[in-house]
Amino acid sequence: MKDYYFSTKKMCVGYENKPLIKEIELALPKGEILTLIGPNGAGKSTVLKSITGQLQLIGGTVFFGKNSLAEMKTNELARKMSVVLTQKLKAELKSCRDVVATGRYPYTGWFGILSKEDEQIIDEVMELTHTADIKEQEFDKISDGQKQRVMLARAICQEPEIVILDEPTSYLDIRYKLDFLSILQEMREKKGLTVIMSLHELELAKIVSDKILCLKGEYVKRYGTPEEIFESDFIQELFDMKEGDFLKNKKFSAYIKQLECM
Repeated sequence: MKDYYFSTKKMCVGYENKPLIKEIELALPKGEILTLIGPNGAGKSTVLKSITGQLQLIGGTVFFGKNSLAEMKTNELARKMSVVLTQKLKAELKSCRDVVATGRYPYTGWFGILSKEDEQIIDEVMELTHTADIKEQEFDKISDGQKQRVMLARAICQEPEIVILDEPTSYLDIRYKLDFLSILQEMREKKGLTVIMSLHELELAKIVSDKILCLKGEYVKRYGTPEEIFESDFIQELFDMKEGDFLKNKKFSAYIKQLECM
């Protein structure tokens, strides 16, 4: 059997021991990008929280290489995985640079003292993510889009092998959406970063992803490459787009055709 960097076996996720999605089987080589898509409430955030250990699995196993998530120590996991979920960070009176610097804590020991190397990594990452110009601003007072870029900077500053992102482009304008995804692709190519994220923007999901997981209902609806996923009939089915006003709308029809041709 082929060795994968990240995989799941019969993973079952949900809340209060009540399954939401069952038998999730994933397998990613190192350096691939997996995107979760599906209608609101399909369980994308639930899957991501379960992968990160924030939600206890109802069944099955998550593997990093040959090690299961349950076997990994907290500090070991912190050096391998960085997480940016939708919960808002409370960072009263902290500058943006202070927030980014917390990404180095898995490496600083008990006292949290930053070395010169840590300081250099922080500065380099803030330049990479276009957050250097707001580094002295108070994090709680910047826009939601700026906060997302700062949180990405913190995640990259952690130097993870895998990053988990929940709707990371929601508040970004088109320039920063493309910048954001370009940064992820650059990190994948240069450092073998593995990415698992959810996206609402289907056109971006098709461009950036190696694999796509489609969620709807009790079981995974489909899992495959963008070419296998983006068929008009399937996308319409996934998002409950019935024959009617949506499909008669010329703009909507053009959008579906655009997805097919990308």
